[in-house]
Amino acid sequence: MKLVQLPRDALLKPLQAVTGIVERRHTLPILSNVLIERNGTSLRFVATDLELQIATSCDLDKNTGEALAITVSARKLVDILRALPEDSDVSLESSNNRVQVKAGKSRFNLQTLPAADFPALADPGTPQSKFTISQGAARRLLALVQYAMAQQDIRYYLNGLLLVTDGKQLRVVATDGHRLSYAVTELAESQEKAEVILPRKAILELARQLTDGDEPLEVAIYANQVRFKFGDVDLTTKVIDGKFPDYQRVIPSNYEKEITLDRDGLQRALQRAAILSNEKFRGVRWMLTKDSLRISCSNNEQEEAQEELEVKFGGDPLDVGFNVTYLLDVLGNVPAGDVVCSFGDANSSMLVTLPGRDDFRYVVMPMRI
Repeated sequence: MKLVQLPRDALLKPLQAVTGIVERRHTLPILSNVLIERNGTSLRFVATDLELQIATSCDLDKNTGEALAITVSARKLVDILRALPEDSDVSLESSNNRVQVKAGKSRFNLQTLPAADFPALADPGTPQSKFTISQGAARRLLALVQYAMAQQDIRYYLNGLLLVTDGKQLRVVATDGHRLSYAVTELAESQEKAEVILPRKAILELARQLTDGDEPLEVAIYANQVRFKFGDVDLTTKVIDGKFPDYQRVIPSNYEKEITLDRDGLQRALQRAAILSNEKFRGVRWMLTKDSLRISCSNNEQEEAQEELEVKFGGDPLDVGFNVTYLLDVLGNVPAGDVVCSFGDANSSMLVTLPGRDDFRYVVMPMRI
């Protein structure tokens, strides 16, 4: 039975939108598959890993018969479509637990698994909070914080991003216990107070798929799920059940020592110094004296790199160490221009902000060098 016949790119584009979350090896074989459903003049594609689900659809020119649904290996189907000529027409025909992919004189027979066994996320009910923001604004907001999420930390609630709606404010916070990033933006309409922790994988996939434009992103926050709708894509994720650290207590508010630096100049100086940093600890020393910032890195081979930057500073000298990767992460994600670095003492964290803006904070803990 013919499932569909479409130009290659009309099939490949929606498939690529959903298959980014599919794991290559899975204990449940069906999770390696994509669900393809034909219903009237619509063709729907769904992929899931039980925590995250992405669905998208494309329109068919005409109603091609009765409703039909199959699941087939997501990676293999995408790889086949990529390898076919761009201008080819592709047909999918289903019979006897197999699907045949035909294009020109090429034929591929793939195994299928029953669509009835495909695990869809449960209906989440009524949203606690629902708002719309431009895709570009959401993408920029995520870029300011997502690099600070933990990876595979035993404190599972750190392996994600805290999203908070509070009145007209949308706040996002990420921390791995060594550094914390915080960003906020204004919403058009006031929202109920809601706090959820979104998994790392969902954030990375969302950031990958959002565009920089003004197209809308609809966000609905439920008790245990969050749903993002943009373009033809519907991304739903479970939330992480846990208590996020009190980020407001971590962000310093009384630092008096501060210097303003050009982001690009500081970034290049740190990149050069980091060449000779210890590969395991990645430490960098900041030595702040009158109108001067000296940056140095050394390693186990007794090699050393030094950089000096002119700054406006007249306070007491300061000698403090940081993980250079954590500093390069923030500089690689804030906009070009100046950054403000504020300090307490040699045992205190550093606060990075943007001049004239109170919508971004980055805190990095010191390290002994």
